Amino acid sequence: MNTATSHDLFTRAQALMPGGVNSPVRAFKSVGGEPFFAKRAEGAYLIDVDGNRYVDYIGSWGPMIAGHAHPKVLAAVAEVMSDGLSFGVPNALEVTMAETLRRLVPSMEMSRMVNSGTEATLSAIRLARGATGRSRIVKFEGCYHGHGDSFLVKAGSGALTFGLPNSPGVPKALADLTLTLPYNDFEAATKLFEDVGSEIAGLIVEPIVGNANCILPRDGYLQHLRALCTKHGALLIFDEVMTGFRVALGGAQARYGITPDLSTFGKIIGGGMPVGAYGGRAELMRQIAPSGPIYQAGTLSGNPVAMAAGLATLELIQAPGFHDALEANTHKLCDGLERAAREAGVAVTTTRSCAMFGLYFTDQKVETYAQAIASDSAAFGRFFHAMLRRGVYFAPSAFEAGFLSSAHGDAEIGHTIEAAREAFREIRG
Repeated sequence: MNTATSHDLFTRAQALMPGGVNSPVRAFKSVGGEPFFAKRAEGAYLIDVDGNRYVDYIGSWGPMIAGHAHPKVLAAVAEVMSDGLSFGVPNALEVTMAETLRRLVPSMEMSRMVNSGTEATLSAIRLARGATGRSRIVKFEGCYHGHGDSFLVKAGSGALTFGLPNSPGVPKALADLTLTLPYNDFEAATKLFEDVGSEIAGLIVEPIVGNANCILPRDGYLQHLRALCTKHGALLIFDEVMTGFRVALGGAQARYGITPDLSTFGKIIGGGMPVGAYGGRAELMRQIAPSGPIYQAGTLSGNPVAMAAGLATLELIQAPGFHDALEANTHKLCDGLERAAREAGVAVTTTRSCAMFGLYFTDQKVETYAQAIASDSAAFGRFFHAMLRRGVYFAPSAFEAGFLSSAHGDAEIGHTIEAAREAFREIRG
């Protein structure tokens, strides 16, 4: 496989950008080697600057649920783009987007567009604090909500201790306001709320943990969190940046029958453009400026190009049977990967939810963050490169979810399973 042009670009980039990249996971640090540089994408494929072609299971980290460069999305962007890229004043597409979000996700009675998932989660936390008059928030091990200071906090020495900064630049005083819980642990959540529930402004959770690969909630766990928040007057915030419109048309909250107080979205509602949104009950959202005193603003929020791409994508995924077909293909892929691993004598388990999946090098069922990080990440790194050489691109980390799109068909899934069969034999030997 020729990678000369990517190598040259990465060499140049390292003198110009931290680690040679604009987002850390792209640097391949956790799997070793050097990243490839994309030139274009189409359907289920990425094509790099050296002409190598990969079946892509990242989809720009989630938004390309209808495949890369979908003609209807590109046409919508081209039509709007000819009128201008950004106005700094309201445009009609913002209204249509808010109406669409409310129709597809009934808990989003009112919404505010922003420019990234990180901006959405930061804004939701500020709203939770402002609306409740409380300062503490709760997050979970393995969940990632962007790079805001309140979220870059790891667990302390016990489940109920104050968090500790896990990045320089995060003040300890701010970390002290963040409590971290183990995901899927009923008792730990109950005890935390019994101890300090009256001080908690909000609990934010990825309903399916996509940043420890893909951990599904145990039966009743999300319902338990809903009940605890309701009892103690804290706001339940679903971070659906990954799961939104991907695990069901109405997101994880529709799949699991939960009504959060606030939700955050990104990825798919921008169709590949930088975008995010947060929203929820109208009485909460009316506390955001200019309706209320809690300030949040953004010059490019709701820009017409992002709205056009997002609305076109949301229209595509409302086609009858869209998510059923995605779920069937995800099962076909994951079952095939597990079968190929067994044939090679390699311990692998998968998790999946509609068009989102995880692959762990372990013979254990993975339901917790501790189980996830105990899986064999070194084996995953070898598997990653073996698959890359065979034209299949998984996330360059053992702890990132994978994503299918409607462009992944029998040919792509078949190629992936056959490549995995060879890769498992290679890394076992």
